[in-house]
Amino acid sequence: MGRIMAIDYGMKRTGVAVSDPMRIIAGGLETVPTAQIMQWLGKYLASNEVDIIVVGRPVQMNGMPSETLPAIERFVASAAKKFPHVRFDWWDERFTSVLAQRAIIDSGVPRMKRRDKGLVDKVSAAIILQGYMEAAE
Repeated sequence: MGRIMAIDYGMKRTGVAVSDPMRIIAGGLETVPTAQIMQWLGKYLASNEVDIIVVGRPVQMNGMPSETLPAIERFVASAAKKFPHVRFDWWDERFTSVLAQRAIIDSGVPRMKRRDKGLVDKVSAAIILQGYMEAAE
């Protein structure tokens, strides 16, 4: 059984999280410049067994898709073609950035380090992954 990966796709940066091999714990892995995410995924998937990639689906408060959704859908379509052995699933990512910022503050990260937007992206991906895994139980 392979790991589950989560992607919090952004227009500039993409947060990535991955489960442990037993699919119990989600952990933030890395923040990758979005322009390099396909190349990064290729390298990661070549050396790690991943069965599912969960992608955060941006939805507005009223339930309508956000304006970034078309770009994310293009990414998922392209990635699904490039990595046909991996299943791609969607997960509602509403509030993940807010939850990530709160988790970072609560964990005692110093104020200057909290300004690192890449950290928020990585933690957001971990929150998406944890929610997905909990729903699958």
